[in-house]
Amino acid sequence: METGIGIDNMKIKRTFLSGVAGATLTAVLALSSAIAFAAGSHDGSHGGKSGIGVPGNAADVTRTIEIKMGDNFYEPEEISIKKGETVQFKIINAGEFVHEFNIGTAAMHAAHQEEMMMMMEHGVLEADKINRDMMKMDMGNGKTMEHSDPNSVLLEPNETAEVIWKFSDDAELEFACNVPGHYASGMMGEVHFE
Repeated sequence: METGIGIDNMKIKRTFLSGVAGATLTAVLALSSAIAFAAGSHDGSHGGKSGIGVPGNAADVTRTIEIKMGDNFYEPEEISIKKGETVQFKIINAGEFVHEFNIGTAAMHAAHQEEMMMMMEHGVLEADKINRDMMKMDMGNGKTMEHSDPNSVLLEPNETAEVIWKFSDDAELEFACNVPGHYASGMMGEVHFE
């Protein structure tokens, strides 16, 4: 039986072997996967990508936009922003499942979806629960599975959070939920620049 396992955005195939060799290979691949995942962009690098903006300062906020997350939709479905504007987003998860608000490009969301799938596979995310203690576990290299990027929040049902973001460019941006299956079912919205 063959399965795919993601390591650093690559897919490799592995065959389960019998006996001790198979158990050893499985353990090594699982550890490698966990270490690669922990070294992924959940260390804050999504927010540092050029073209999408930077974390904003509360003193520079020009307006507040409330974003309500339902089960696989956002309200509003699109937002208009001025280049250079600093916006405070008030995010409310009004759904029955865990949802994410993440500002990025379509390519950033595609890469992040792989990381979120790994979070599900490792038990960090459940349909309606975030196992926050597991997010903080040291994977042995000083990295964790924390979801602490400044352009993103991950919320359980009935939780709220804020994101303050300064939009620096008129890149093709989206806000999206990258929990497995949510983006594919339409949980994304467009950012339009005025």
